[in-house]
Amino acid sequence: MQEKQIIIHATAEVSGDSKIGKGTNIWKGVQVRENAEIGENCNIGKDVYIDKNVKIGTSVKIQNGVSIFEGVQIEDDVFLGPHMTFTNDLFPRSFNRDWKKVETKVCKGASIGANATIICGNVIGEYAMVGAGAVVTTDVPNYALVVGNPSIIIGYVCKCGVKINENKKCEVCGIFFDGEKIC
Repeated sequence: MQEKQIIIHATAEVSGDSKIGKGTNIWKGVQVRENAEIGENCNIGKDVYIDKNVKIGTSVKIQNGVSIFEGVQIEDDVFLGPHMTFTNDLFPRSFNRDWKKVETKVCKGASIGANATIICGNVIGEYAMVGAGAVVTTDVPNYALVVGNPSIIIGYVCKCGVKINENKKCEVCGIFFDGEKIC
């Protein structure tokens, strides 16, 4: 059996102090800073910025133009849409030298849509879905579907990503939602 190769585009800047998992692809113009950890089988799209000390799980797909700053933790099977971004400072000022990094967590299987912004200090729950352009200012529960600025819950999604219907059932998988988890 052939071992999966790490692919790093010639224009990517990957710190020698970072850890990259087998089977991960890092594309054009990506910057991976020191002590960042990227799991196996990830796909890091064009012009992505991964700050120092960032932890990214396995099988994560990061689309073009995403910025992931120090203090962000990404678990397994997460999807980050094009040009979405994270913050890590609640009171940003160019002259503040004593700023406090605020952590953010994206749990297993969550998806964040294009151009969404995740304000630091929040948790995006397992298999939650953040709509394109949303601004997340509070925690997002497991399986919740949030949209808008500030984002609000408009429903729940199945593990497969389809919105749960009014009968609390996924029309694709046939799985029922009990209000807290898929069963």
